[in-house]
Amino acid sequence: MVAKIPTTILALVLAVFAQLTTAFHFYLGGDAPAQQCFYMDLHEDTVLVSKHNALEFDETTKTYTRPSTLALQVTIEETFDNDHRVRNQRMESQGDFTFTAADSGEHRICYRALSGGWFHPSKVKVYLDVAQGSGSHIDSSNSKKLNTLADRVRDINNKMGLIKVEQHLMREREAQFRNQSESTNASAVKWSIIQLAVLGLTCVWQLHHLRGFFMKQKLV
Repeated sequence: MVAKIPTTILALVLAVFAQLTTAFHFYLGGDAPAQQCFYMDLHEDTVLVSKHNALEFDETTKTYTRPSTLALQVTIEETFDNDHRVRNQRMESQGDFTFTAADSGEHRICYRALSGGWFHPSKVKVYLDVAQGSGSHIDSSNSKKLNTLADRVRDINNKMGLIKVEQHLMREREAQFRNQSESTNASAVKWSIIQLAVLGLTCVWQLHHLRGFFMKQKLV
């Protein structure tokens, strides 16, 4: 059974920023599928760097450990070319690899746990950092660059969080200003009506007073 890990957020982030990383973890074996795959759209000559750290569950200690026999089988296939396999590599439980896309299109990257040669372990937890970018920006031989990219992602996420907070405050201020404006307009209308009413009453009183005055003077 092959499971597809959702990568919607990863795809959106990588589409906006040319060279970023994402970190997540998944399980292999046990109640989880024996193989986990995720999909990425890579342009020609795009460099993909994957850094992994696999741990096997020890039934005796009920903890995750790293036995010397634990390994990972990594395969990469071009789904746009009839699932043409372009990478099939057995790797240690902790390490990284680099892949350069030969053609543009969707690629399927799959991980399978191996133990004791080619046997499957019971349950494995895999931590994965994935980055993509141009060859001039990503170098698999320098893990510090991968960590730097992850730091940049976290920094961008923090800035996006601050922007969201500022936008929320701006919406609150706009709502307060709108409410205040509506209240001011309502008060202005009310006072205008009151002034018109007072003016009307004043006119009526003055007319009544003048009529009485003229009648007394026998002018009416």
